[in-house]
Amino acid sequence: MKIVVVGGVAGGASTAARARRLDESAEIIVLEKDQYVSYANCGLPYHVGKVIEDRDKLLVQTPERLKQSLNLDVRTGHEVTAIDREQKTVTVRAIATGETYQETYDKLVLSLGANPIRPPLPGIDHPKIHVLRNIPDMDAILATLGQGASRAIVVGGGYIGVEVAENLVHRGLQVDLLEMMGQIMATLDPEMARDLQYHLEDHGVQVHLQTAAQSFEDDGGRIRTQLSNGETITADLVVMAVGVRPNTALATDCGLPVGPRGGLQTDKHMRTIDPDIYAVGDMVETENFVTGDAMLAALAGPANRQGRIAADNIFGHGSQYRDTQGTAIVKIFDMAGGGTGASERSLQRANIPYRKVYLHPSSHASYYPGSSTLHLKVLFSPAEGKLLGAQVVGFDGVDKRIDVFATAMRAGMTVFDLEHLELSYAPPFGSAKDPANMAGFLGANLLRGDVHFWYPDDYPEKTQIGTLLDVRTPREFEEWHIPGAVHLPLNQVRDRYAEIPSHSPIFVYCRSGFRSYLAYRILVQSGFSHVSTLAGGLLTYSCFYQTPYSTGTAHYPAIAHAEDQMAEKVLSQTV
Repeated sequence: MKIVVVGGVAGGASTAARARRLDESAEIIVLEKDQYVSYANCGLPYHVGKVIEDRDKLLVQTPERLKQSLNLDVRTGHEVTAIDREQKTVTVRAIATGETYQETYDKLVLSLGANPIRPPLPGIDHPKIHVLRNIPDMDAILATLGQGASRAIVVGGGYIGVEVAENLVHRGLQVDLLEMMGQIMATLDPEMARDLQYHLEDHGVQVHLQTAAQSFEDDGGRIRTQLSNGETITADLVVMAVGVRPNTALATDCGLPVGPRGGLQTDKHMRTIDPDIYAVGDMVETENFVTGDAMLAALAGPANRQGRIAADNIFGHGSQYRDTQGTAIVKIFDMAGGGTGASERSLQRANIPYRKVYLHPSSHASYYPGSSTLHLKVLFSPAEGKLLGAQVVGFDGVDKRIDVFATAMRAGMTVFDLEHLELSYAPPFGSAKDPANMAGFLGANLLRGDVHFWYPDDYPEKTQIGTLLDVRTPREFEEWHIPGAVHLPLNQVRDRYAEIPSHSPIFVYCRSGFRSYLAYRILVQSGFSHVSTLAGGLLTYSCFYQTPYSTGTAHYPAIAHAEDQMAEKVLSQTV
């Protein structure tokens, strides 16, 4: 068996390594256009920022080590320029010498990744306009920084864009981040990305939303950038992070089809329409776990699994790649955010019915140092409560909760199942009722009819037909409240509910949703029939509308049984 793998990094290297473990006698050749066959491309921004100081730590494997440990014939600097499916050969060009040759194969695996998008803007070829996709890209950025750069523009507010922005700030640069959409981190719903934006701004990044770069012009060795809003910014370098496109040209040239998203089409075994050609990684389309639609996922985890599955099938193991949840997380200074499964926006596009809850619990036991408020949004089906997606943002414990939700989703669990999860607990790590349990309690209450929510996007159109009821403390109400709200502290609701108009809807709210839920239960059991409570309270509202709670900083943790006291304590400290 002779296997030729075109491309390394996550997908190709995983395929070759797994193939060797399955067959010691196979001839396995890896052809990589660049000089690096296996490296940590997710770590590139952190070397730019000197968080990872040793460049060699990014090199996961070298050709020499792969030859020694796995007996792989790894040829870097060798570009495959054509595939002959009938003859089962590839044409290879040795970049250093220009020499070309033919290499035969029994099985061919394509792992060509994706190419960074460089939009055809005037001046886009300026030598100080960079992308960050591989080690040579990183080295080019470092060379520009070494020339004394003090200001940078990052175009694109996705994962790479915000990571590059953070790390350029670590290098002492003034950073402007341009994003065409009305939010950063488009994989999250807008309200869940808001605190991440505020946190970027809190660290000095100038975030320009609904703003595009229109043109670039040299200005004495610097770059003058014209923005779509009419402004001009002059900087020492520009990093384009507007996305990637599947690198499918080699595949389509030999007749392999692409799908609706532009990625190469494969079956569940990672096999193309040609039974002897497989494809893995960023260049392929996969099925969305929730919607069933074709999707692109430039993620290392799926690429690694696909490489393993391709090798399995070459040797008859028959394993399958199921689908992609899109589980991901990003670090932005002291904050983290991410999610798994579908966003609300994608569910709406797919016409999939859903319900949702927001909650803002402590990341771990609030009395143990270091706890902070988490922001969670959980989406689930309205019938059986099956989990459809979850997003988490905060300063502590974000990764843990995303992984719990990702695992629960993969297992087909519901919000009712979340209620019964038994998760590790000690004060430094969690709470006796973990945030995942709390999400289950809220979702189950909603589906059982034990609570009715109103949401920030109901304001003001829907809420104006009734009474907005603020049940926080007097000092909290005086500090700030939703315009038009009536104040009635929670500890007075039982004695004074007769003062509340009962002929129209009542929209209750507090800071995080706990006190308003208690008020809700009092009112509905006292004869009020049209009551709802603000999902996640003002902490959710503040992700939709700018309020004093919209800061992107780590505020005091939510302590359900003592929220009044905590709020009063913090107000005393700020007066």
